Amino acid sequence: MTRDAAHVPVMADACLEALRPRPGAWIVDTTFGAGGHTRALLDAGANVFAIDRDPGAATRAAAIDDDRLRFALGDFRDLERLLAAHDVPAPDGILMDLGVSSMQLDEADRGFAFRHEGPLDMRMSSEGRSAADLVAEASEAELAALLYRYGEERHSRRIARAIVAARDEAPIRTTARLAEVVRAAYPSGHRRDHPARRTFQALRIVVNDELGALEEGLEAAARVLAPGGRLAVLAYHSLEDRIVKHFLLGSSRMTPLTKRPVVASEEEIRANPRARAAKLRVAEKAAP
Repeated sequence: MTRDAAHVPVMADACLEALRPRPGAWIVDTTFGAGGHTRALLDAGANVFAIDRDPGAATRAAAIDDDRLRFALGDFRDLERLLAAHDVPAPDGILMDLGVSSMQLDEADRGFAFRHEGPLDMRMSSEGRSAADLVAEASEAELAALLYRYGEERHSRRIARAIVAARDEAPIRTTARLAEVVRAAYPSGHRRDHPARRTFQALRIVVNDELGALEEGLEAAARVLAPGGRLAVLAYHSLEDRIVKHFLLGSSRMTPLTKRPVVASEEEIRANPRARAAKLRVAEKAAP
């Protein structure tokens, strides 16, 4: 089986403990990414049905030489249709690792990262409206609203005003230019994060309809899981985690198994800094 030593999946051990993979069981990895979680599930003996919106994931999945793996290019909001199309039975477990993958962040030409020069794209599926289109077309009020709602950005109006002024001078087509516009608009003073982080998060969420897909994907997961099957969700910011929490508490089909989200150990965070923001929630499907 091919291995990618550079990729470290977030909280893999905790996910395995939650999902209890076993030989013959079907586990769905709804966000294949670089394949780290899928490989761990295969190593544990499970059959894996992997899904991803990113066309590049299909090539990475094909590199895994294991006939227990099936892959589908698609959105996990379409989980029921994808399972039926690939003849996968009701799964015993579903893993959702939300947000942008480390592979996408490292690919400058995808436009996800404010620290890498590249086109202002941010589309996970490479289809539809890009972040550059959104920045060019949205009004100042619309930009301020989406930065506040999806980026939880306190300075959303200030940043929106700066974006509109900058695009009037020249179109904002690259990650570097947008990051500089946001940095220049931000109040001075000490800050732990790059000032553009929340802006980029907000644009990415809107471009990919991530929260809408999450809500539909959670509902689909609850419908397709086998009785007693487990759902494990890794969220990386409060908007995602809030949706997952409220869904699990309000679902008649699912019983939460984690009163509070499971977080990574300090040892894992040192080895894999992306795990710092991760929150894992787990639930089990009730018997009919």
